[in-house]
Amino acid sequence: MDNEVESLVLTDEDGNETEFEVITKFDVEDKEYVIVVPMEGEEEEAVALRIDKDEDGNDVLVSIEDEEEFQMVTEAYEAIFSDYDLN
Repeated sequence: MDNEVESLVLTDEDGNETEFEVITKFDVEDKEYVIVVPMEGEEEEAVALRIDKDEDGNDVLVSIEDEEEFQMVTEAYEAIFSDYDLN
């Protein structure tokens, strides 16, 4: 995935499209991840997604189902943003 991407549109299992703002992209243990938040609505919860490749070599965003992998990504995200003064 290009580092210049600022937003993307994701389609859920019901076919509904939602635009997300890309907060950051980073690597953990040779895998790429992206943190996104919805552009509209009241939900302000960040979503972590893994960037995989499909059989044609295209980027595919995948939900992180494994609890251990999710914890590792969460810790990496927190470490990245602990350097920023959010006040």
